[in-house]
Amino acid sequence: MMADNNSLVGGEFSRRKINDKVIIVQLLVMIFLCINILLLITFLKKEGFYTTTRYILFAVMLLSDSIILIMSDILLILSYFQFTMHIWLCIIISFVVLLYFVVTPVTLTVMTLERYVAICMPLRHGELCTTRSTMNCILIIHCLSSVPCIVIFSMYFASASLRIYKQYSVCSVEIFILYRWHDHVRSAVYQFYFLIMCICIVFSYVKIMKVAKAASGENKKSTWKGLRTVILHAFQLLLCLIQLWCPIIESAILQINLRLFVDVRYFNYITFSLAPRCLSPLIYGLRDEKFFHALKSYAFFGLFKINI
Repeated sequence: MMADNNSLVGGEFSRRKINDKVIIVQLLVMIFLCINILLLITFLKKEGFYTTTRYILFAVMLLSDSIILIMSDILLILSYFQFTMHIWLCIIISFVVLLYFVVTPVTLTVMTLERYVAICMPLRHGELCTTRSTMNCILIIHCLSSVPCIVIFSMYFASASLRIYKQYSVCSVEIFILYRWHDHVRSAVYQFYFLIMCICIVFSYVKIMKVAKAASGENKKSTWKGLRTVILHAFQLLLCLIQLWCPIIESAILQINLRLFVDVRYFNYITFSLAPRCLSPLIYGLRDEKFFHALKSYAFFGLFKINI
């Protein structure tokens, strides 16, 4: 989060004046949430969307990003006013934040693999990408995404003394990293996940590229569009990876200058945490022709007639 949340001081809200940076964050969160909600409404309004694998996965990513926007903003406000809560409540909130922090990139990877199946294995796409298999896939996504959370909290439960669970604290994921080696293990787990994701995306890109070169006519156009989608997923995954590296960069800057650390952390929060949670899904939605026409209709209150 954006403030140093490691204090274990019980109490009430500090009387702090809300500065311009906090106001800017609230405005951005409201704008981004409105856009994500509009995209989700567009998804729910058309039966053709919630029976198609790529749109269902897109909705999962939208929901995940919206949860992160809301939860991170709540933690920011509580942190800014130094509001404390019971450790157990903080554990539950932090588990949700950590879970959905990973759900988005894992979902992006699955969406890339779905495009690989659609383009490179078109005869099996209908068999593999049914609504039932998509629901099972969403369950697997959440199970895989929960592993880093389980690792982090297992280390915390094994290391923390029993009296800590009775205390109150300003809630932050960082308070559960008690030792330096906890941080190393967390980084190792996340980097292993992103390595696997990158391998999946590069594999899909290479395979689709081969099909694109061999295709002709309408198939070629469709294949190259799929290839551009994979590139977009790679860019979105890169933004997630940069967000993972931000704490490492911030820790190094903290040793140099506190004021610079605060400014860099604020910039990272806006650029790599908030903005991608809205802009990437919006770009993805606008690139899809069917979704774009539906979105345009609902955004302008049905003034545009659509046929999907």
